[in-house]
Amino acid sequence: MPCILHIDTSTDVCSAALTNNGVVVEEKVSYEGHSHASLLGLYVADCLKSAKENGLSLDAVAVSSGPGSYTGLRIGVSMAKGICFGLGIPLISVPTLELLASTAIRNYPENDALYCAMLDARRMEVYAAIYNQRREQVREVKADIVTAETYAPYLNEGKVCFFGNGSGKCKSVIEHPNAVFIPDVHPIAAQMMSLAEERYANRQFEDVAYFEPFYLKEFQATIAKNKVLGEVLHPHK
Repeated sequence: MPCILHIDTSTDVCSAALTNNGVVVEEKVSYEGHSHASLLGLYVADCLKSAKENGLSLDAVAVSSGPGSYTGLRIGVSMAKGICFGLGIPLISVPTLELLASTAIRNYPENDALYCAMLDARRMEVYAAIYNQRREQVREVKADIVTAETYAPYLNEGKVCFFGNGSGKCKSVIEHPNAVFIPDVHPIAAQMMSLAEERYANRQFEDVAYFEPFYLKEFQATIAKNKVLGEVLHPHK
């Protein structure tokens, strides 16, 4: 079994973990949000220190690859790539929605249910994918505008579990009797272990030089309304 450093910064949660032989050796998690840039370096340093103290050598770095927070993903992937470059070890990417689904399936098993992993986007939009109990993707990742009809074809066939930080705002919209909402399912670095080990065994590595996160949508900076108004009223100023 490999020794892997895991990093997840895809949402407001910032986490890092060191695993070896299927065991979590070190884990650091913050749910405070908006602190990835300041915390991740400290968390990674603690994991590398723990590896040294336990006489372990890293075999790979695994990173949650998106979709998710544009800034968060860039911070996490940049850190992971830097360590891989420095140590000459492989980079493993784990899709964020698959990580969420794996966690939900493991912790909340439901017979014959589908699992819809949701990450918050804007307003009533979510990034979502649907999996079965075997973690096989039933519907690919999409940016969904959530209405009562969005997931009706799946709900009409049976139970669908919704989870992730995008599911809460959908609860009042999706009122189908087959809809189940699972609270507090987050993408956490330590939960990546089995997914990362599986990819390591299959040698599913990324090109460290060219790998980029999966944003699903390009980042759009928001321009302040007063700035837009000023440009309209004073176009040559």
